[in-house]
Amino acid sequence: MDRYCVIMAGGIGSRFWPLSKNNYPKQFLDILGTGKSFIRATFERFLPLVPPANFVVVTNAAYKQLVLEQIPELHEEQVLCEPMRRNTAPCIAYAVYHILSRCSEASIAVTPADHLVTNEPEFHCVIRQGLDFVETNKAALMTIGIKPSRPETGYGYIEVSEIQEGIVPVKNFKEKPDLETAKRFVADGRYFWNSGIFLWSTDAIMDAFRAYLPDLVTLFDEGKALFGTSSEQEFINRQFERCENISIDYGVMERSQSRYTVAADFGWSDIGTWGSLYTHAAHDANENAVNGHAVVVDTRDSVVNIEPGYEAVVQGLDHCLVALRDHSLLVCRLEDEQNIKHWIERL
Repeated sequence: MDRYCVIMAGGIGSRFWPLSKNNYPKQFLDILGTGKSFIRATFERFLPLVPPANFVVVTNAAYKQLVLEQIPELHEEQVLCEPMRRNTAPCIAYAVYHILSRCSEASIAVTPADHLVTNEPEFHCVIRQGLDFVETNKAALMTIGIKPSRPETGYGYIEVSEIQEGIVPVKNFKEKPDLETAKRFVADGRYFWNSGIFLWSTDAIMDAFRAYLPDLVTLFDEGKALFGTSSEQEFINRQFERCENISIDYGVMERSQSRYTVAADFGWSDIGTWGSLYTHAAHDANENAVNGHAVVVDTRDSVVNIEPGYEAVVQGLDHCLVALRDHSLLVCRLEDEQNIKHWIERL
């Protein structure tokens, strides 16, 4: 059974505005200053597990050249272009149908393009263990859980019935909790962060699509013979707008009776917000995360991110965010950053 990796890279990262914008979203940025963009780091992270020819990136057509520039090991046909955003279930279904046109039986790792992993040897161990499991248990749908290090309100949670090592059945998926609920989850020990990384065989995910999202299967089956051909993109452009806008979590994982997880601890973070960036960035003596040419005075526990070529003086702030990029300025309290995507809709 061949192993594939699907990288989902179509989002715009609006919570990272103004660094992340429509024309250059965060998956293509080196936000952490590592010398690699998120998508490049994701590709390299999976390379010990999957050969370059077996990667598939699903993205927006506007980002296709960015993908090929940052991952030159890929051929053009490995970059699948969604004509519009329809959430993760149609995105994953598109990738699965494309893979099936090349390989009748495969195991697949599905990952977002914009995560941080600091312990890659442990990551490889966990993913290999998971792929071995789904290749042996043909109905299994796996999601990788992360042992929580704090009561985080920005992540969904996975609940298991009992605390034990290794791969275990999932009892429930929980929405992002309030702080008191998150504290209870962490104290309980049976709740893990939902990483959004999935593992399954093509047989298992196709059976799940047929059971829980039959309309999606009907839409893609109409052009089943076109996947992997020069007519694939034209077919997708025509069909995709008819797909329901639904996540793989709601559409499949929460309905399945064959869902599993493993509690991993490989230094994972969904760098989805300025707050998560602050957690992982270097801090000065006053616990500020400063990037760029800025003088920071009487300021504590804040993020200051200034575009190269500009200068800034920041004074008298506490737990705030100041970001300047591409002629756009953001100043807000860090605890209010969840509102950023709503604020920029008014611009």
